[in-house]
Amino acid sequence: MKNYIQPGNNITLDSPDDVLSGTGVKIGAIFGVANGDAATGKPVVLSTVGVFDLPKTTANDVTVGAALYWNDTAKEATTTASGNTKIGVAIAAKSGAGTVATRLNGTF
Repeated sequence: MKNYIQPGNNITLDSPDDVLSGTGVKIGAIFGVANGDAATGKPVVLSTVGVFDLPKTTANDVTVGAALYWNDTAKEATTTASGNTKIGVAIAAKSGAGTVATRLNGTF
């Protein structure tokens, strides 16, 4: 197929902010986890699929299979859809502060 580019599991884009490896990065409707550190405007490789521990909103109790959204202002996962970008689903329950095991879905 002449128009095939790549699988898309990892994509390289210019970072919208200074980011550290393992940080969630949202660029438009694209969400991924940074594979390395990058300065603003520099290339960063983002994983768009896979399972990652991501910081979560303390106020949300997360259940297995719950849809997760990215609050780009707070830089954390939440179960609140309004004003946030859908990133995947929780694969483990989590209450209170900390991280939530998140299966990213690269289709959105």
